[in-house]
Amino acid sequence: MKLLLVEDEEELSHILAKGLRKRGYAVDAVYDGEEALCFYEINEYDLIILDLNIPKVDGLEVLKKIRELDTSTKIIILSARSKIEDRVTGLDMGANDYLIKPFDFKELEARIRTLLRIAYTQRASILTCNSIKLDIIGKVASINGTTISLTKKEYSILEYLLLHKNCVISSEKLIEHVWESEGDLFSNSLKFHIHSIKKKLYEIDSNVECIKNIRGKGYLIEED
Repeated sequence: MKLLLVEDEEELSHILAKGLRKRGYAVDAVYDGEEALCFYEINEYDLIILDLNIPKVDGLEVLKKIRELDTSTKIIILSARSKIEDRVTGLDMGANDYLIKPFDFKELEARIRTLLRIAYTQRASILTCNSIKLDIIGKVASINGTTISLTKKEYSILEYLLLHKNCVISSEKLIEHVWESEGDLFSNSLKFHIHSIKKKLYEIDSNVECIKNIRGKGYLIEED
């Protein structure tokens, strides 16, 4: 999953980005509203974390401009503005959630997971396809109870494909949602990671044909 983090406090931004990346998210971090709108225009994000007190373009104005174009991308406001009127304004303008500073990182992550489950109509915290099971809270994948030793990037690829099982996902779409914006669309990195995932699955259960390469179209995980 790819996130846009809009936070002008560089130390806090660094801490949040580091924590989220450690949990397997691809994170683009920006420090003002103008940069946030620029990144939003040229990239596709699963969720946006938005501070309100940011320079150049205020957070509420950023929210307004995004919602004029897009009502589906999930947005969490982070703000020191704790008055009920501020929270009501943010939610009424289209934010999906409002978290008051200071906050616990675990709570932020839980709210991100909840919104992403809603975004992908996945109410449960477990994704399944045939003998594959993926725990999106524990960030663990398994086959018939045997844990698959995946890297963070491999886990993110498998998670995204499982969220879209029975649908062909293009290489460009996968890279857009799993890599950060500097990812090279023309590199062999995605092919390498897909091959590694398939090899690890085969080593556990040779009967598992998990990820299919649909020539010229992309990749598919299909329910039997």
